[in-house]
Amino acid sequence: MPRPDRDTRVNAVQGVLDRIETGSVTSLVTLLHGLTDDDKRAVARHLPTHLNERRRAGFEAERRLWELAALYRLAGAACLSGAEQVASWLNRRELSGVEPKADAIQVMSVLANRPLEWRRDLAVRLVRRLRPAPTGSTWRRVESLRAWDLAAALVIETGVEPPENDAFVSGWVLRTVERQWMSNGTPVLADDRLLDHMLPRLFQAAGVADGLGWDPGLEGRQSIVGELVELARTGRVPRQALLEGCVSRFLAGGDAAETGPFVTLWRELKPEAAEIPVTEFVRVLPSASSPVVQLALEELRRAESAGALDTELFAEAVQALAYRPEKKNMAAAVKWIADAPPARGAAAVAALAPVFDVETPSLRERAVRVAVKLAPHTAELDREAIREAGTRLPTGLRERLAAAFGTVDEAEPDPVAAPALTPTPLPALARPIVSVAELAAELEQPLWPQEPARMERILSGLVELAHEDRDALVEGLQPWWQTNWRHPFEARNYVYGISSFDEDIGFLLSRCALAVVSPANSRELTALLHDDSSRWPNSEPALQRFVQQRFREVISLFERNETVPVLLATPTAPTGHVDAATLVARMERLKVTEPLEYDFLQALLRLPRRIDPELVVRAERLPSEAGRRLAACLRAGGLPDPVVTWELGAFDRPASYHQSLQEAHARLAPPEGVPGPLAELWTLAPKTGYPASSRNTVWWPPIMPSHREALAAHLLECLPSSGPVEAVTALAHNDGPAGIATASTIVIAMNHPTPAQRALAADATLTLAAYGELPAADLGRAVGHMVRGEQVKLNRIIGVLDEVTAAGAHAAVWTALAQAVPLLLPAPGEKPRPGLGELLKVAVRAAELAGARDEIPGLAELAARKGSSLLIHEARRLHEAISA
Repeated sequence: MPRPDRDTRVNAVQGVLDRIETGSVTSLVTLLHGLTDDDKRAVARHLPTHLNERRRAGFEAERRLWELAALYRLAGAACLSGAEQVASWLNRRELSGVEPKADAIQVMSVLANRPLEWRRDLAVRLVRRLRPAPTGSTWRRVESLRAWDLAAALVIETGVEPPENDAFVSGWVLRTVERQWMSNGTPVLADDRLLDHMLPRLFQAAGVADGLGWDPGLEGRQSIVGELVELARTGRVPRQALLEGCVSRFLAGGDAAETGPFVTLWRELKPEAAEIPVTEFVRVLPSASSPVVQLALEELRRAESAGALDTELFAEAVQALAYRPEKKNMAAAVKWIADAPPARGAAAVAALAPVFDVETPSLRERAVRVAVKLAPHTAELDREAIREAGTRLPTGLRERLAAAFGTVDEAEPDPVAAPALTPTPLPALARPIVSVAELAAELEQPLWPQEPARMERILSGLVELAHEDRDALVEGLQPWWQTNWRHPFEARNYVYGISSFDEDIGFLLSRCALAVVSPANSRELTALLHDDSSRWPNSEPALQRFVQQRFREVISLFERNETVPVLLATPTAPTGHVDAATLVARMERLKVTEPLEYDFLQALLRLPRRIDPELVVRAERLPSEAGRRLAACLRAGGLPDPVVTWELGAFDRPASYHQSLQEAHARLAPPEGVPGPLAELWTLAPKTGYPASSRNTVWWPPIMPSHREALAAHLLECLPSSGPVEAVTALAHNDGPAGIATASTIVIAMNHPTPAQRALAADATLTLAAYGELPAADLGRAVGHMVRGEQVKLNRIIGVLDEVTAAGAHAAVWTALAQAVPLLLPAPGEKPRPGLGELLKVAVRAAELAGARDEIPGLAELAARKGSSLLIHEARRLHEAISA
């Protein structure tokens, strides 16, 4: 017979679990307050097991757990014995779906009867477990605070000193921002019970800048910085502590976003000149963020006016500025030296030496002018430093410097060796799929992002395994079928829920597998999709429609309960090529069976441009009609190239679309005799209206890997609007003619707003150059015309050309710029194009590395103009470099 105390404990456990299930917080809290220590120990033993069982009970039970998380937290907080146990329980991920502030109040209520030291211990443990809020907007970070409120409530209630944790400080900042927003203009910091704890840590913790920099900007609300300044004025917060905290943050470093709020705080505190820590501000100049450097410069000049900056610190400060990479800081150093009295300026004249090496002619000339003015006051050691730096100056400036400082020899130019060009290799193809288990595992993996080689591999495995033993394949794909398709199957559920009305290749691949496992369901879905597509025509370009048709014909094959032994067009090379001997062998496996039409045409498109003549004899023995077509194609050396023409002109765009003055386009015309689907691929005429667009251009290079210029014509129509340029990198590895369409496509990729995408354009350029196939002259003409037509931005193009020049493609870049520069030079009386000086700088580098001797129309006239602008300076350098 059970003991009464055991029955009581069992009843207590069941009572707690019942109240959790009913979701009643009030009744649960009442019960928890009435439990004995033995009852709580019994609950503590059963609660984790009950939670884990719910987690394993399926989706609905786990979803219900999120609704009951607050009650589980209360039960664990009240019944688990140790502070570490409670801290771990409250930080369980599956119990995080609660409203933080309400949860903190409820948990605090069940912890009230715990000893003070125990609660202090828990507070410390919870603070230590806090993690930083995710990056993003201020409000998104505020909403992410889950555990902060309870930890803060315990710290406040117990008075314990919280341990160092940046997440605790940043959480306080974010919660303060929220309180300020809700306060309708009433200050919130003065009565904040955590303020004294937080203030010294505010200047040390990471992750606080977002909240500190928040500016409410309406209804009289103040930012945290604004309130701190006001509290310093009233004495609630020590003003000196704020000033010293700002300086410590400046010395600690950090980017502009991290230091910006502290710069604002310093400015709003408006320190007197005597309060400026000149030594510390000099120390931050070499490495601080731009806002801190600007503040330090302003404050040091203010201190100098008050007589608080001695000559030694002045010299150190201007030298630190002069060695900064930013031109504006170099210019500030030169101006500061120029504004100083001669004796003081001469003490810092050595700081002008690094400015002699800048590539901004006007700044370099001003530095020389200041040095010459200070020469009579300069000590010999500094004079020697100036003479040594002056050896790298252009002849005219070097001679002016020598007249004031003595002989300045011309430095021997360092020999420049460009690296050898090597193409970036493509990743090798994975081995074919040979087992049902391997195929099933591949289908279980996400089919996004799209990887054509992977999808071709899965499609090939599906076709071959279905032909070998369809029943075994159907059995092996049952888990995939049960998991990825709803049961009972309702075709209408998929018609309006799939991507782009059945145009997505990943979905088409899944439908291929569906057609194997359940042909009847697949036929039903196909019929409904066909009806729907008649109302919504396919919006994809011809190349993508061709890919879709190849997958659809496999679906249709399986829906007819038919199979073929092999797909002809599965690539044998990473470029998408199909080895000609392999193609003939695949055709031999088909015997008299005719192949799928789009698969056959895709295989022809993937043939290499060089074909072994002996294969023609072998192909002529193939018994099918497709075999005769293949033999004829091999006999002709592969498919002929379409005719590609290039044009530059104005194309009407809707008012909502930004219209270039001129746009580059390519037209395609098919040769006679090619089958209809291929003729459609090789017919392209630019249209008015919105530009063509596709999210799937990654599929296009392996469609026609031996017809690069035709592929480039298609890409040229879609790249300006579709974004990613990975297809251009693949294009570089393709084969076939490369001309103005290829060049224009690369220029479009160079113009991408994202640096990582422009890097792909650089890689494509280097790859073509390494293969000796870069149409460099066409590239230059495309750059010139497309920049003039405002289709691309010159500054983006310059960065890529400079990168590929340094990487070893200097000869090709020079060939390109010899064509581009004449198109971009200003006519007499015309305002120079922004960035042209930087382009000429790249041209100089490429010409010197290539040892070029050439004549650029209009360059000599530009070089002869008066002035010291970067454009005139680089025009002179380029003219000198390429003149015999």
